[in-house]
Amino acid sequence: MKVAMDQVEQSLRKHVHMLAREIGERSISRPDNLRKTAAYLSSLLEALGLPVTLEPYRFRGLTVANVVTEVALSRNPARRYLLGAHYDTVRGTVGADDNASALAVQLETTRILQALAGRTHADVAIKVVAFALEEHPAFWSPGRGSWVHARRAREAGERIDGMICLEMVGYRSKAPGSQKYPFPLMHLSYPKTGDFIGIVGESCSAQLADAIESAFALNPDLPAKSLVVPCKGWLTPFVRRSDHVSFWDLGYQAVMITDTAEFRNPHYHKPTDTPDTLDYRFMAELVESLLFFFLSSTRER
Repeated sequence: MKVAMDQVEQSLRKHVHMLAREIGERSISRPDNLRKTAAYLSSLLEALGLPVTLEPYRFRGLTVANVVTEVALSRNPARRYLLGAHYDTVRGTVGADDNASALAVQLETTRILQALAGRTHADVAIKVVAFALEEHPAFWSPGRGSWVHARRAREAGERIDGMICLEMVGYRSKAPGSQKYPFPLMHLSYPKTGDFIGIVGESCSAQLADAIESAFALNPDLPAKSLVVPCKGWLTPFVRRSDHVSFWDLGYQAVMITDTAEFRNPHYHKPTDTPDTLDYRFMAELVESLLFFFLSSTRER
């Protein structure tokens, strides 16, 4: 399918502006802004006619909440995926790429999927979760919103056929040499120009990573490169820095989709991570690629 790119870009800009400019820093030191973000996300999803559930929990004396909804493209879906992104930021930054870009892509993908509900043969349901906390000091702690959600899902015996984590998806550079890599990836044949989207999985999630990469290949305007690591990423800790690891560690298949963060974006975790640094066409192309994946999830596949 082909989405209306101009409309998608406009919506993406609106979401990033609201999150990064109107609300601003969304760190744990700004609890009012975390609440404003949850309210903004909830209101948008409810306006689409989707039921929204807040998943509250306590962290360091503060109550925060994951924002949860679901889009079902069929009545008895054969596959169930989770599309997740965190909505907090590090202190001192408005987090346009990290992670307003991911939230904007998540919202636009959800909007289009909801519009297609009942009008497609895709036999799939997509749970959409905006995680309250991922950054320091929740990072690597049970206070991560993704850990809270994944643990509760595992305890409830919930089926999740694959979790897709959106983590920094808005920065593109066409300058030669703009893409860097940590050891040992710099010795492999990955592109040296930062104009692609990355798909990161681990060995137990290789099937999911392959399916996503194959679907993304249907969109020639967004090159995608995958990396599948062993041992849930413990030998390559640079891939264990987002919400997908909560699902890896609890036995679910999961991948991270990313612009590779500081290995490309010079504004990573800095005050300069602002909306004007993002490439909204790049983000719109990712929306289309995600739709290719979800809409290819049929009984015949």
